Amino acid sequence: MFTGESPENYEQKCHCILVLDVSGSMQGESIAQLNRGLQEFQTEVISDYQASQRLEISIVTFGSTVQCIQEPTLITNFQMPMLEAGGLTKMVDAVRLAISLDQQRKQWYRNTGQNYYRSIIVLITDGQPEPADQDIEGLSREVRDGVKNKNFIFYGLGVKGYNHQKLAQICSVELPPLPLDGYKYAEFFQWLSNSIGMITKSKEGEVLQLPAVTGWTQIQM
Repeated sequence: MFTGESPENYEQKCHCILVLDVSGSMQGESIAQLNRGLQEFQTEVISDYQASQRLEISIVTFGSTVQCIQEPTLITNFQMPMLEAGGLTKMVDAVRLAISLDQQRKQWYRNTGQNYYRSIIVLITDGQPEPADQDIEGLSREVRDGVKNKNFIFYGLGVKGYNHQKLAQICSVELPPLPLDGYKYAEFFQWLSNSIGMITKSKEGEVLQLPAVTGWTQIQM
């Protein structure tokens, strides 16, 4: 995959894969606010020149089907799509696609002589996997191994109505699910943008203290 593609620059890359729930339960205010948050996220990162030259975005959506609607590219190279909601919740397959996509992109970085930061996978969902998409234990092993081996950072953002127990099975113990307060997607993406800005300005081996998780999440008791 990506054979024949040439790097646009040789800045150290940070690959962020957004895995977005577009099932029927996301219709209405939730999908509208998610779209708003995505647009603001892109604008915010583009305003940071260094981050814009280092951050590559991929977008995987899942409803009744799983689609990679944006293959990895610099955040300056595409127009953020407007998502529409409908269908079921093929969550497990979507996360697996994101992990596979990230592995392939890292191989391309190596093949083309580009250094890279640890990747970030962000799962946003308001539901749980469908009964026919229930290999949560297998996916959990893949996610936890990936986090343990420092292949990627994995965030699971739970929107109103999500199944905390199921999402906790997928997330690593170190980074449990983060329940979104209402529909504060814009605030979450502001936090993500600030975090990426710090990551893309860091030096190899540097220990980072990312911004506090406040203003957009609520504590799960």
